Amino acid sequence: MSDSQMPDIIYTKVDEAPELASASFLPIIQRFARAAGVSVDTRDISLAGRIIAAFPERLTEAQRQDDDLAALGELVKKPDANVIKLPNISASAPQLDAAIKELQGQGYDLPDYPYKPATDEERDIQKRYDAIKGSAVNPVLREGNSDRRAAEAVKKFAQANPHSMGKWESDSKTRVATMGKDDFRSNERSVTLSDAQAGKARIVHTAPDGTETVLKEGVDLPAGTVVDATFMSAKALDTFLEREIEASRNEGVLFSLHMKATMMKVSDPIIFGHAVRAYLKPVFEKHGDTLAELGVNPNSGLGTLLQKVKDQPQIVADIDACMAERPPMYMVDSGKGITNLHVPSDVIIDASMPALIRAGGKGWGPDDAKHDTNCVIPDSSYAGVYDETIKYFKETGALDPATSGAVQNIGLMAQKAEEYGSHPTTFEIPKDGTVKMYAANGDLLHEHAVEAGDIWRAASARRAPIEDWVKLAIERQKAEGCEAIFWLDEDRAHDAELIGFVKPILEREGVSDRFKIMSPEKATRQTLETIRKGENSIAITGNVLRDYLTDLFPILELGTSAKMLSIVKLMNGGGLFETGAGGTAPKHVQDLVATNHLRWDSLGEFCALAESLKFMADQKNNEKARLLGRAAEKATQGVLDNDRSPQRKPGQPDNRHSHYWFGRYWAEALAAQTEDADLAAEFAPLAKALAENEEKIVAEMIEAQGTKVDLGGYYHPDPEKLAAVMRSSLTLNAIIG
Repeated sequence: MSDSQMPDIIYTKVDEAPELASASFLPIIQRFARAAGVSVDTRDISLAGRIIAAFPERLTEAQRQDDDLAALGELVKKPDANVIKLPNISASAPQLDAAIKELQGQGYDLPDYPYKPATDEERDIQKRYDAIKGSAVNPVLREGNSDRRAAEAVKKFAQANPHSMGKWESDSKTRVATMGKDDFRSNERSVTLSDAQAGKARIVHTAPDGTETVLKEGVDLPAGTVVDATFMSAKALDTFLEREIEASRNEGVLFSLHMKATMMKVSDPIIFGHAVRAYLKPVFEKHGDTLAELGVNPNSGLGTLLQKVKDQPQIVADIDACMAERPPMYMVDSGKGITNLHVPSDVIIDASMPALIRAGGKGWGPDDAKHDTNCVIPDSSYAGVYDETIKYFKETGALDPATSGAVQNIGLMAQKAEEYGSHPTTFEIPKDGTVKMYAANGDLLHEHAVEAGDIWRAASARRAPIEDWVKLAIERQKAEGCEAIFWLDEDRAHDAELIGFVKPILEREGVSDRFKIMSPEKATRQTLETIRKGENSIAITGNVLRDYLTDLFPILELGTSAKMLSIVKLMNGGGLFETGAGGTAPKHVQDLVATNHLRWDSLGEFCALAESLKFMADQKNNEKARLLGRAAEKATQGVLDNDRSPQRKPGQPDNRHSHYWFGRYWAEALAAQTEDADLAAEFAPLAKALAENEEKIVAEMIEAQGTKVDLGGYYHPDPEKLAAVMRSSLTLNAIIG
C-alpha cells in the first residue's frame, strides 16, 4: 500500500456489527466526500483480513491480501495520516479458531492453530497467529495519546432523554474481591532508564540449579523510558479464587470473574484458566488425565471444555454435580446457559463492570433473574476504582443522568504504553527460580523470585508519549476550565515514576494549581462527587484506566460508551478518530442474521466523520471539507433531536434508517449553507430527492426485516451478500449511487 495509492481518509474495514453498518454508511460518505474532492477508502484490519494477510504463500493470487495493518502502522507515523478507526475484534483463542475454520470452509488453505507446536514449521505458524490474537491492532495504530469525551450534542441529548438506572440499596451484598497481595500490583517494581542504560534489554530466567534461559532479548528501550516488572503468584491466585468461590456460596451471591482476556492476551487467559480450574476443581482432580488426553485447555473456557467432553457421560455428570454445589454464576446469556466462564472474551471488565453498576449492582443469574454479585477482579491494580464506585453508590444511590456532569479522559497510550504493551514480555514461568531484567549496559533493572506457574511481565512507557500526554492534558484543561485530575498513586511504583515527569512539566508551564494528583480510589470518589453536582471533570490516566474509565463514566452518563468522541492526536501530526466500543457487536450480528434488524448505533461513526473532515480541512487547506464536517455535526444533531437512532425490535427503524436520516440531514445542511455556492448547488437536488422519497425509502427498509439473512460468513462475510442486506432500499441506492 504505497503513499500514491493512499486515500485522503482511511475508513477501516473491521468485524461484526460495525462492519455490517459500514456496508450501508460508507457509500453515503463516499458520495458526499467526492463533492469536496476528498477520497475515502477502506483498509482491512479485520480479524479475517489479518489472518489472510499472514499466510500469502498458502493462498491463490485472488485470495491474497496486503498486510493493511502493517501499512497503517507506518502511515500513523506520518503528518498526513487521517484514519477513522472502527472497533475491531481483539481475538481470544476460541475466536481465532472459529475464524480460521470459517476461512478454511470458504476455500482458504490456512493451517490450524498449533497449540503444542512440535516442528519449526508449527512454531512459525503459531508465531504468526499469536501476532493476530488479542489487541493486535490498537498498539500498532495508536501512535498518539487519547482525547475521549462525549460530543456536546450527545451529552445534551442524554440529559434531556435520561436512560434507566438500577436502584442501589445501602444493604446490597454486591462487592469487589481482589487479591491485594502476591499480585501484579503488589509485586511491581519500576525504574526510569538513564542514557547509559538505553538500548536492547534482555530478560533471563535462572533455575535453582543455575541453568539460565533467555526469555526475551532485544527489547528496545530508549533513554527516559519508564520500565516496570512484576508477577502474580499462581499459588496465591488459586487460593484467592477458591476462597471467593466459597465466600460467594456462603453470602448467597453470584460468582463473577471480570478481566480483559482480549487486551491482556497472554496474562489474562492464563488467569481465566485458573478460574475455570478452581470452579471445577473436583472435576479436574478426578478426571485430569482424561481431560488432558481430550485436549482440554481451561484457558479456552468452559464452553470448549463442555464440547470436548460431550461424549464422556461420567465427566458431564460430575461437572453438573460440581456446578450444583458451587455458587450460581454470573451469566452472559442465561437463556442459552452461557456462563461467565464459557469464553474468555465474553466478559470484558470495562464493559461488564459498568453494566452491573448501572443496574444497581445486579447481575443476571442462571435462573434468569437479577442478583447481588461478587465481582472477582484478581489483580488489585485497578480493582479499587470499581470497589470505590460500588461503595459510593451504596452510600448515595444511583447517579441521575439528567443532571450529571461529564467526565472526559486524556489517556496515555501512545507507542504501546504501560501494561497493554506487555504481551511480548509476559511469561508463564516454567520452573521455580528467579527472573531478572538487564539493561543494555548490563545493569540489573528488576529481579523477582518466582515459582512454576507464576505469571511474570514487564511493561514500559516512553518519555515522548509521557510528555505528550501531559501537554495534551494541559491543553484540554485550558479549553474546558474544569477540574482535572491525574489518576496516579504515589505509593505504586510505576505511578511514582510518572509523577516524576508530571510535576516538573506542570511547574514549568505554571499550571500546577489547575491540577490534582490523586490515587485512583480517591480520584474515583472525587470525580463521582463532582459529576453528581452537575460539574465536569477531566480524568488524566494511564492506558488501562483510560480503557476502563471511558466505558465506566459514559455508561453511567449516557447509557453507552459507543457514542463517545475519541480523538487520537498522533504524535507526528496526523489524526486517528476512533468510534467507540464494540462490546455489544456480536449480539447485534446474531439479531441481524435472525431477523434482518440491526440495532447497532453509528453515532460514534457520525461524530468521528465530522472530526476527520474538519481535521483534513486543516491538513490540506480544503474549505469544502470543513463545510462537510460542520454539516455532518448538524446532521448528527438532527439524528438526535428527531430521535432517528436505531430502535430495539424488528419492524422498527434500525441502523440503516439512521444512515438515511443522517444523509438527508447532511445534504440539507450543505444545501442551506451560504459559504460555498457550488456545494449548495450540488446538494440541493440530493436533499430534495431524499426528502421526497422518504416514505418509499423507509418502507423498503422496513419491508426487508423479519426474515433470516445469509451474510456468507460471520468473520468473513461475502461482500455482495452483505451489500444486498445492508443496502435494502433500492430507492436510496439509486439516489446515492
